[in-house]
Amino acid sequence: MTLRDLLTDLMSVPGLSGHEDRVRRRIAGHLDGIATESDRLGNLWATFPGEGPSVMLFTHMDQLGFIVRKIEADGFLRLERLGGVPERALASQEVTVCVGEGRDVDGIIANKSHHATSPDEKYTVVRVADLYVDCGFESADEADAAGVRIGTPVVYAPGSFAMGAHRVTGPAVDDRAGCAVLIEVARALAKRTGGPTVHLAFTTQEEFNLRGALPLAQRVLPDIAMQVDLMLATDTPDMTGRGDMRLGGGPGMSLYSFHGRGTLNGVIPHPALVRLFEETAGAEAMPLQRSAQTGVLTD
Repeated sequence: MTLRDLLTDLMSVPGLSGHEDRVRRRIAGHLDGIATESDRLGNLWATFPGEGPSVMLFTHMDQLGFIVRKIEADGFLRLERLGGVPERALASQEVTVCVGEGRDVDGIIANKSHHATSPDEKYTVVRVADLYVDCGFESADEADAAGVRIGTPVVYAPGSFAMGAHRVTGPAVDDRAGCAVLIEVARALAKRTGGPTVHLAFTTQEEFNLRGALPLAQRVLPDIAMQVDLMLATDTPDMTGRGDMRLGGGPGMSLYSFHGRGTLNGVIPHPALVRLFEETAGAEAMPLQRSAQTGVLTD
C-alpha cells in the first residue's frame, strides 16, 4: 500500500474528538506486528527502545465536527460545533451521524432554497444554532430508532478525492495525513538498528483542548517531543501576505503558533531543536519551510 493509499484509507474512517475508537483500530491494523499500548483516553503508541535522549513523535487521530444538540419533533437534528468548524461553509454539506459501524446515518445540513431567499439573506452567514440536519427522518421517534441521541457524534461525510497527480483532499486530512506518515515511520523504526528511544504516538482529542497528548507526555516523559500536523499554506490568493508556506515546497517547521484567545495558548519551539531540524534538513539536502502564525494551535 502506497502512502497515498494509506491516507485515503484513514480518511474513510470517522473519528470525532472523544470518539476515535474506529480510527485507532484501523491504525492498529496497519501496525500489525508492532507492539502497541493504549490508555483509557484512547491514545495509541508504540515504544522503540534505544539509547540517549528519548523522543515522543506524535500526531492526532481525531477530527473536528459536531455533536447532536437537539432532535426536533419532526426528526431534524440541531448541532453544536466541536473544533474549529467554519460556520460560513456549513450549509449544504454532507454529514455522517455516527451511531455505530454499519449503522451510520447520512444527512445534509439544510440550506434554504435560493428561490425563497430574500436579498438580505443571500449575503448572511447562518449560525450553526439556526442550521439543521435532514437525515430523512419524519419524526423524533424515527431518529431514536436509528440510534440518534443527544450527544451523538457527527462528522463531515468521510472520503477523499484526488486533485491533480500529487494532491489529495478530504475533510479528515487534518490529521490523518500525520497518521499515515507516522505509520510509515513506525515501520521504518521497527527495522532500525541503534538510535534513541522513540515513543511514536497517535493521540486523541486534539481538536478539543489538546486532551490526549498532555497526559501521554506525562506518562512517557520524553526529553524531546515532536508533533506532525497541518500548517497553513499561504500560496493561494486569499492567503497572500500571511507567510511563505507553499504546498509542495517541502516540510514546514512552526516557529510560533498562538490560538489568539482563551487559555489554549500556543507553542514556541526550543532554539536547540530548531537548529537540529535546520542542520538535519541541510545535511539531507531537504527544503525546510518556516511558519509563524496566530490563529493556529495543535498539541
